Amino acid sequence: MAIEIERKFLVTRDVYKNEAIQKSRIIQGFLNTHPNRTVRVRIKNDRGFLTVKGLSSQNGLSRFEWEKEISKQEAESLLKLCEPFIIDKIRYEVQVGNHIFEIDEFLSENQGLVVAEIELKHESEVFEKPYWLGEEVTGIEKYYNSCLSRTPFKHW
Repeated sequence: MAIEIERKFLVTRDVYKNEAIQKSRIIQGFLNTHPNRTVRVRIKNDRGFLTVKGLSSQNGLSRFEWEKEISKQEAESLLKLCEPFIIDKIRYEVQVGNHIFEIDEFLSENQGLVVAEIELKHESEVFEKPYWLGEEVTGIEKYYNSCLSRTPFKHW
């Protein structure tokens, strides 16, 4: 259990793909999308995960997060119980300075949306911003995956 501190940005160019040190396919759904407690089921490549997230702080930078690895078969079964609109995305991990940016290129109902996240040790931590980073969307709820599962990007 930990407090997750992250910032989120739109991405302006796809050159991050050439800089990626890792690429993963992620399928995820939500058993619960209540803002006070979201419960996510995820398959990342061949591994399953169950994640519980708490309410975001006022500025949207931090919130409680608990995650446990489960079998891929368990995750596949739980995905069948999830709320509508399963999220499908490709995640690229790009090292920039001392940090890793996770860039999610959304597919299916959210195709066209590309978002980069960076996890920080504290809210005021300084980090290098790559040239492909666009507008900051930290704390804007419509960019939360739980919201994208209810109101996909193509319906904005």
